Amino acid sequence: MEKDIVIDLKNVSVAFDGEPVLKDLNLYIRNREFITLLGPSGCGKTTTLRIIAGFLEPDGGDVVFDGKSCLGLPPHKRPVNTIFQRYALFPHLNVAKNVAFGLKLMRLPKDEIEARVAEMLRLVSLKGFERRTVASLSGGQQQRVAIARALAIKPRVLLLDEPLGALDLKLRKDMQMELKNIQQQLGITFIYVTHDQEEALSMSDTIVVMDDGEIQQIGTPKDVYDEPKNAFVADFIGESNILDGVMLGDYLVRFAGMTFRCVDKGFERNEKVDVVVRPEDIVIVAPGAGVLQGVITSATFKGVHYEYIVDVQGFKWLIQSTELHKAEDLIGLHIKPDEIHVMKKSKYSDEVGDYSSYSDEFDELSNPNVEEDGEEE
Repeated sequence: MEKDIVIDLKNVSVAFDGEPVLKDLNLYIRNREFITLLGPSGCGKTTTLRIIAGFLEPDGGDVVFDGKSCLGLPPHKRPVNTIFQRYALFPHLNVAKNVAFGLKLMRLPKDEIEARVAEMLRLVSLKGFERRTVASLSGGQQQRVAIARALAIKPRVLLLDEPLGALDLKLRKDMQMELKNIQQQLGITFIYVTHDQEEALSMSDTIVVMDDGEIQQIGTPKDVYDEPKNAFVADFIGESNILDGVMLGDYLVRFAGMTFRCVDKGFERNEKVDVVVRPEDIVIVAPGAGVLQGVITSATFKGVHYEYIVDVQGFKWLIQSTELHKAEDLIGLHIKPDEIHVMKKSKYSDEVGDYSSYSDEFDELSNPNVEEDGEEE
């Protein structure tokens, strides 16, 4: 395992104006891994990226590349390159000269530079754009040029700080697929920073969920989604109904006034816990046919499915279903044991999970994208 590790962050701490931004962070990154640092604005993910790049020195801890500390090593001497949300292309240079810029600094032979530029432009589907000006390109094309320029110098690790944030939804989805394909073709390590959970789930081999300067969970997209470690992760990755519960014993939990079979064990008897049930895992049945029943207070068509807010004894559940129901319908809720996930109580308990204030506008206002130029702390 150690031979496969490219970067190892050991007890890294950073404070700005006396305020901790990273708190004894430990993280290793493997060769050829697509790893995403995911979290809200201010969680420390961009600071982590800057420390790896060498733009920022930690106050404590160590940054190790291939088994050797690189503290004090300037960015240009590290085997990394960075792509930012704003691509920082040179407007006075055409596409080919932008891509060739780093290669010329390396003083490579002219024929090798030309060959490398042609190879990179083919890789990002910009063959034939060599003489085009940067100003004549669309946002998606400019981003491809930035990718080609970053990859041309053949970095061991590519750092990507919210690189798709300036693109519209369709372009962003297209570029997600392209970036993943490029990473697989080249076989280099990608470290990707985003606050977009969908990007993280669709692109990553490994997701590192961060909040308040600390790692909350590390795992595959499926593990992080299906087995969140605490209420923050459950709420940040997808939608979740999170309720207070009591673990009565192995495989038996009580919440919402009822007792349920589950697949969790190892808790203390009568330990207070958080219970997570994903909206898509709840089956709507006839009133009285489910363990729980409630009244639909809101019904919204989402294209692929309907989203319902259901009042069950004062707690507002979010349910996603392909079945059509109307507001004020009385329904039953059926939940299978393997759709119930039990978590330890944490500092995030009781902060999330009830959809009393749910709306698309509320979600957007409560989690604004305020990061500019990668500045988040």
